[in-house]
Amino acid sequence: MKRFKKILFLALMVAALSCLFCQPAFAISEEEVQAQVDAVGKEAVSGNVLIWFMCAIGFLKVSQKIDSFMASLGVNVGHTGGSMLAEAMIAARGIGGFRSFASNHFSGGRSSHSTHVSASGGGKGGGAGFGAGFASGGLAGVIKRNVTNNAVKTATTPSDAKPSGLSGLVGGAAGGVGGHIYSSSVSKGGSFANNVIGSVATGNITQMGTITGDKAVEALHSYMGHAALEPGAENIPTYQNVEIGGGRITGTEVTPEHPEGIAFGMYHADQYVAPEGQYTTVHAVDGTAWYKQYAADAVDKTPYMAPDGSIAYNESIVKKLPPTPKRKDKI
Repeated sequence: MKRFKKILFLALMVAALSCLFCQPAFAISEEEVQAQVDAVGKEAVSGNVLIWFMCAIGFLKVSQKIDSFMASLGVNVGHTGGSMLAEAMIAARGIGGFRSFASNHFSGGRSSHSTHVSASGGGKGGGAGFGAGFASGGLAGVIKRNVTNNAVKTATTPSDAKPSGLSGLVGGAAGGVGGHIYSSSVSKGGSFANNVIGSVATGNITQMGTITGDKAVEALHSYMGHAALEPGAENIPTYQNVEIGGGRITGTEVTPEHPEGIAFGMYHADQYVAPEGQYTTVHAVDGTAWYKQYAADAVDKTPYMAPDGSIAYNESIVKKLPPTPKRKDKI
């Protein structure tokens, strides 16, 4: 009997404690979410999420810089989470889900499509920078344009350039997430890098800049499809002194036929008229057509003073590129 009373007492104690410490759970329905959004406004909800995301990204970047600085001083710091690239990818996926949810529930079930913005920030009818606006295409559009702009900056910044000011703190020498993606893609001949290269190659130099140095050599190797070939592929040229931008690609090409290298010029077919003299039409991996010319034999005259006091010339045969063809927009 005493044992039964003890068991009953313990059961009552457990029930009483459960009632005291258990808090009621409240479920929230989609109707309640819709009502709250209608009360506050879609713009306010989107603005709050945008501000939160920007603050989160800024906190992550500054935190990583502080960790790197502390590590350089010999102070061990604990690292939580993965790399910045992985965190950004996770954040982008989460934002994509939020945009899908918002388009279905906040816009009356209609699907919304972001405006395509090229690497130059243009697209059809668009301007430079962010095109139709900073928030065009939602948060996913903001992230995409930021990644693309960082990739363009990485491609057009010389390898020996040192970051300075706020850009050095936030983006770093590698150009942030977009720079890392571009560097990985260009070494494999990926479509992301080739789209960036094509945008710079056909873009306005004052807005996009140019790709020069070792980066231009690697970029042209990818843009012409050589980087995507299997290891051991034959008849792959190498390049030197390459410059890409403004609808032109120039440099020196080394092949078994020209082991010492021969100068070449490539001109975007949509921007330049067909050049004079012998040329071929080649296509880059993005499908754009380019007129290609090699240096040809030309007579080079060097003036000198003859014994009788007159001006004479020493003539020699050299390899020179033919004159640059005219641009279609300046005819």
